[in-house]
Amino acid sequence: MGLLDGKTALIFGVANDHSIAWGIAQALHEHGASVGFSSMESLLDRRVRPLAARIGSTFIEPCDVRDDAQVRAVFDRWGAEVGRLDILVHALAFADRSDLDGHFVDTSRDGFALALDVSAYSLVALAREARPHLAPGSSILTLSYYGAEKVVAHYNVMGVAKAALEACVRYLAADLGPDGIRVNAISAGPVRTLAAHGIAGFKEMYGGFRDVAPLRANITPGDVAGAAVWLASDLSRQVTGETIHVDGGFNILGVPNPDEAGSP
Repeated sequence: MGLLDGKTALIFGVANDHSIAWGIAQALHEHGASVGFSSMESLLDRRVRPLAARIGSTFIEPCDVRDDAQVRAVFDRWGAEVGRLDILVHALAFADRSDLDGHFVDTSRDGFALALDVSAYSLVALAREARPHLAPGSSILTLSYYGAEKVVAHYNVMGVAKAALEACVRYLAADLGPDGIRVNAISAGPVRTLAAHGIAGFKEMYGGFRDVAPLRANITPGDVAGAAVWLASDLSRQVTGETIHVDGGFNILGVPNPDEAGSP
């Protein structure tokens, strides 16, 4: 028996077969969940549908999360076709490239608003529309990064957006907890995804990560997906409002001190 047998999951943000969201989708499916997808319309036919077909998913809906009407339409259809929702995965983030390449002080007003809207407020919008379909014991998950806590070069406005996202997790957890709905974030170490490669200096950061992280290993989508399965399952039934680090212990370090042998 799988940890998620009989549960339903809806995932927003699968971009391709290298994305963390796709890793999570596969893991939820492997543990018994029935999985549906929503993504930007431009990605559906050439990227999302072929992946959904691999795991037998038939619920695939377009959505621009900046549009409340589109968000509402996705959940209206979910309610009509599926009914109950046990797991909601928010894997959405975006910032203009120009607001990542330069200095944070030069972030444009419009760029700031866009990053916060897509990367943080969208979680609130999804949770609000999902709420009527979420059963007691259900789980909402989102993805964050260490740049929400500390300054990371070239992360800029996205770090601020992720900090806002983590605050949203806590406030939503307090709001939805009395209904038995849990809300948590996973803060993953650097993972080789299409979005990550859009950040200047990512290749160098990824290459040196395993030399300083206590567990001396890079992070994979599968590592993040394992934590997602736990948070989606009843094993974490008393865990809410948390940001769970899946980064090989990198977040505990003050001054990284790589050693050649990789062991004490």
